[in-house]
Amino acid sequence: MSDSEAPPTNSNGSRELTEAEKTIERYKVKKLIYMLESARGMGTSVISVYLPPKEQISIMVNKLNTEYGTASNIKSHTNKLSVQTAITAAIGRLRLYNKVPTNGLLLYSGTVMTADNKEKKLTLDIEPFKPVSRNLYLCDNKFHTEELHRMLESDDKFGFIIMDGNGCLFATVCGDVKEKLGSFTVELPKKHGRGGQSKNRFARIRMERRHNYVRKVAENAVSYFITNDRPNVRGLVLAGSADFKEVLFQSDLFDPRLKEVVVKIVDIAHPGDVGLNQAIDLSADALSGVKLVQEKKLLQNFYDQIALDTQQYCFGVQDTMRCLEAGAVETLICFEDLQLNRYVVTKNKGAEDESTEVHFLTEAEAAKKSIHAHEAGKTQNEIEEENFVDWLAQNYQKFGCTLELISDRCQEGTQFVRGFGGIGGVLRYKMDVLALRDHDHHKEEEDRIAAANNDNYDFEDDFM
Repeated sequence: MSDSEAPPTNSNGSRELTEAEKTIERYKVKKLIYMLESARGMGTSVISVYLPPKEQISIMVNKLNTEYGTASNIKSHTNKLSVQTAITAAIGRLRLYNKVPTNGLLLYSGTVMTADNKEKKLTLDIEPFKPVSRNLYLCDNKFHTEELHRMLESDDKFGFIIMDGNGCLFATVCGDVKEKLGSFTVELPKKHGRGGQSKNRFARIRMERRHNYVRKVAENAVSYFITNDRPNVRGLVLAGSADFKEVLFQSDLFDPRLKEVVVKIVDIAHPGDVGLNQAIDLSADALSGVKLVQEKKLLQNFYDQIALDTQQYCFGVQDTMRCLEAGAVETLICFEDLQLNRYVVTKNKGAEDESTEVHFLTEAEAAKKSIHAHEAGKTQNEIEEENFVDWLAQNYQKFGCTLELISDRCQEGTQFVRGFGGIGGVLRYKMDVLALRDHDHHKEEEDRIAAANNDNYDFEDDFM
């Protein structure tokens, strides 16, 4: 890969994640938070360790060794043993690292009671997708997930252009951090009552000054909000107390790449920093809805494929899995809260006729099919159960596709969940999904007939 084709990197040299990858990472963090917060320690015996980037592993190891010695003063023998066991496990896990990973390290260790009231020894080391913000060691009756919650916060950056008749301000907002990029003032001629032969000349001068002002704003907007020929902000807000913002938006001078990411145009009463704060408040609904806008565009493309009957789409778990396994899916779309499990059933494990089946079922469907029942008189079946969305998040790259996790907070999302089973995809090329389905059914029928014939053959041999 040439330098011009290299993927974008951040300041620490690691590859920047795409928006789809960030969504998947946030989904994993949500699942992890739920698991950690549902677990409770046996007394104050579980530990949480945060290590920010460039921290020394040896410093935390020495601190944990000191805490191990301090724990010997705990009066309760059971609690003392639990704390020392957790610290020992944490030290052992830390020693597997030569240095702290690029974004830092989160470590959780201890003996906990899980949601189903079972005792379990747990040691987790997590390399997060966003930098850890602080150094921390805590021994408590619960795991501390504040840093994980912080990583769920949106890191989308939005641009603001505040312009009126006195000047213009350029700024960005990311989370609760505001950054002023630049500003300039301008003196524009006002309307006046002088008439006579000079009236048209004054009007031309006034219009020319306004035009030059809009041109300067448009040129500055490109320098601040365009990087590597692409917008460096998720959305752009135009604000002001006069009509300049509308003129800028409609002007041919305004870069089309920026015009595409304008999310709102708002009227404000003040210029400068005060006006920026007012613009942030007035556009809050649009900023929070940007993720929904992206979901709507994604799903609308999916619905367009169906409306045009391009044969470059699939939906439903069975058809989508067929297309995935064929390598035909370019963009895989899945509802993030899809209540579906993946069951891998290994029948007659260890026997000569060992076979494996994969089922995608809800818990209710699994119970109805008795998926957990063992066949009488045969070697016990081995059954692996995993949440289907979790499995997709871990394995989608093996199928050479992009995974997009969506919500049902917009009308298009609700329609996708209710009408299309919450899973589907846009294909790379045309594929006759119905023919593929018929082929699989035909193959299953042949396998069933072959199995029945084998059983009859064995029975005749026994009879003879």
